[in-house]
Amino acid sequence: MESTTTKTILFIINDAPYGDERPYNALRLALNLVKRGGITIRVFLTADGVLCARKGQKTPTGYYNIERMVKSLARRGEVAT
Repeated sequence: MESTTTKTILFIINDAPYGDERPYNALRLALNLVKRGGITIRVFLTADGVLCARKGQKTPTGYYNIERMVKSLARRGEVAT
């Protein structure tokens, strides 16, 4: 008999979106986990991390657009600032 328990994983991002890979790596992992069944993803943006959700970001050369990653995750998970 399979368990129908849903796991909830919380990501806390407190670093600015660019200049460091931590926000990118956290969002990349969250986006991959949200695709799996039985897992709920929550992302809490605090301190400089709130800039990850800023509209109209100018992405530096060589970086992924963090705004788009947050939007994609918000459609499938929960994002709080």
